Amino acid sequence: MTPKPAAAAARATVYGYPRQGPNRELKKAIEGYWKGRVTAGALRGTAAELRRSNWKQLADAGVHEVPTGDFSYYDHVLDTSVMVGAVPQRHREAVAADPLDGYFAMARGTQDVAPLEMTKWFDTNYHYLVPELGPDTGFSADSTKQVTELREALALGHTARPVLVGPVTYLLLAKPAPGVAAGFEPLTLLDRLLPVYAEVLADLRAAGAEWVQIDEPALVQDRTPAELNAAARTYRELGGLADRPKLLVASYFDRLGEALPVLAKAPVEGLALDFTDAAAANLQDLAAVGGLPGKRLVAGVVDGRNIWINDYEKSLATLLGLADRVDVAASCSLLHVPLDTAPERDIDPQILRWLAFAGQKTAEIVTLAKGLARGTGTITAEIAANRADLASRTNSPITRDPAVRARTAAITDADGRRSQPYPERAAAQRAHLGLPLLPTTTIGSFPQTGELRAARADLRAGRIGTAGYEERVKAEIGEVIAFQEKTGIDVLVHGEPERNDMVQYFAEQLTGYLATQHGWVQSYGTRYVRPPVLAGDISRPEPMTVRWTSYAQSLTGRPVKGMLTGPVTMLAWSFVRDDQPLGETARQVALALRDEVDDLENAGTSVIQVDEPALRETLPLRAADRAGYLDWATGSFRLTTSGVRPDTQIHTHMCYAEFGDIVQAIDDLDADVISLEAARSHMQVARELAAHGYPREAGPGVYDIHSPRVPGADEAAALLRKGLEAIPAERLWVNPDCGLKTRGWPETRASLENLVAAARTVRGELPAS
Repeated sequence: MTPKPAAAAARATVYGYPRQGPNRELKKAIEGYWKGRVTAGALRGTAAELRRSNWKQLADAGVHEVPTGDFSYYDHVLDTSVMVGAVPQRHREAVAADPLDGYFAMARGTQDVAPLEMTKWFDTNYHYLVPELGPDTGFSADSTKQVTELREALALGHTARPVLVGPVTYLLLAKPAPGVAAGFEPLTLLDRLLPVYAEVLADLRAAGAEWVQIDEPALVQDRTPAELNAAARTYRELGGLADRPKLLVASYFDRLGEALPVLAKAPVEGLALDFTDAAAANLQDLAAVGGLPGKRLVAGVVDGRNIWINDYEKSLATLLGLADRVDVAASCSLLHVPLDTAPERDIDPQILRWLAFAGQKTAEIVTLAKGLARGTGTITAEIAANRADLASRTNSPITRDPAVRARTAAITDADGRRSQPYPERAAAQRAHLGLPLLPTTTIGSFPQTGELRAARADLRAGRIGTAGYEERVKAEIGEVIAFQEKTGIDVLVHGEPERNDMVQYFAEQLTGYLATQHGWVQSYGTRYVRPPVLAGDISRPEPMTVRWTSYAQSLTGRPVKGMLTGPVTMLAWSFVRDDQPLGETARQVALALRDEVDDLENAGTSVIQVDEPALRETLPLRAADRAGYLDWATGSFRLTTSGVRPDTQIHTHMCYAEFGDIVQAIDDLDADVISLEAARSHMQVARELAAHGYPREAGPGVYDIHSPRVPGADEAAALLRKGLEAIPAERLWVNPDCGLKTRGWPETRASLENLVAAARTVRGELPAS
């Protein structure tokens, strides 16, 4: 690349940063607080220290502006609800008595009060708490958190930019509160909400903010003219305020499209755009509106969601083609990637050079900003090293397996079809399994006890051998099977005690995947996962689950489900390769899983569940992009499951997403039974399935496992009756919303006993056949 000086004003910034700390200090402090071992003061002290550490790391790396307000004890959308005073009536007493405990009650619920609904943040695996709004909702400003964190950063000498979830996105993410009449649209509250944002902006200006970042990722989705008019009105009003900081409206995850002209005309000082996957579209749209003269443009050229190193030459070409007033950033908050590659000791050093976590991405941003501001000649060494690392990955034998590619190329349409249509399969399965009406089951995992985690840690550390560890696993399976039999559950699971994570466990046994030791990423609240890295072609060297499923089946005469994670979720909850189409990778994973399904069936497993909780999550944000995705996504599921006999029952599971958007795709999976999260949304999905005419069996969940509260048998029965209003008894299952891994045994026992009691009660209310 020819050295070329660019705009001296180019600066490096980030939109947000991981919250947990290098050793998940925040998780440990919060969970300690919940258990009464950590005081509120100590928790706040840990949080403040983590913020200080993050800001220092960013500033030391060369970031010009550090973000504030992006830090959260649980979720930034929940923080926004607190900021605007949108506290549900049922939580107000708790919030008034103790704001911190009330905050966690909204997130997790209490024994007496249900939490807010939780769902996915756009097409990521991050979960947010859904605001509950109604025609009577009143808003009031509470900028305490935002102002406090800004002042902390300024006092430490940083240039700081507060981050807010934008009012349009907040309302578009909200749902009508329970009991609100159908047809209510939260966006109708915009005029009531904008004065609250104006007050918060004034407070931040008074506290010393020069700029405030307002995140509006909802504007990268297809929006109606009314919604675009709402965005125009929002930024005319906020931009017209006399007492405010400069406003940077940030978009990410996709192209702005029809919202770009709206924001380009708005009286705001800056826009942030995604120039990774959405680069071509955003560049074209920028040209169509004549650029952003007079506005600050923040260009997200470093991928904030995946972990591969940046291509410096490609990014610089994009940056040098933009306007003079451009700053450099990641495509979105770095919340979605791990903190740092430095602690990883088990990955080959050459491969490690292909990876960039939050710390490395920050360095990439700073390097690109330097090249843009001072000319590319100032970073020739960095460009050369980057070029060599990219070539190393391209040419590595790890990335290509000719046998895998030949098998994938040989797939036919017949490989993705069951041998008989559903009605014939259903009859064969009923005869084979002999289940009652409203059969009960669980989703798969049971509580991971401290003894199990200790045994796993002892195995890794060499303190116990494989035989000792496996005896612990066998004992746990025995306890899980015995409990389910005693409770009266109809289709059992082995509890998955041997599994560290529903994706990582399989990734560690498939070729082409890499596992990290410290690559933690927040999924929700204090739940962190370590997404594996999908680096090369995928195959299954040997069976992964057959041994433990068969052992569990040997302990009972009732059917035990085989449990697998589906191909779409294996991709969505991994850091996927970016050097081939996702559909191609999905087919490779599907073939590996198909081998496992066949082996389970041959071992005598009559019920096999292939979980796809990420099917909706990975749905493209723009409608025009969805058909292609759903074609390969549903096709890869069918490729996994279609080789079984008609009397083998295929289940799937999905949770915490907006299923109404993909009911046809759920139908296209051709699974015999689907279980879905439904407790927090009051059986909404059952009604959506009924409206579609879904013809197969379904289990909308009656037990919210992401809350510590134990639902009573009457509560579960009431939800079950709601389910029966939409789904006939011969096709309705009774199950929790999701797996029980994160719950404790006491609440699990009580909740499942109540679930079975509810099923028996409602079963007894059914008319005699």
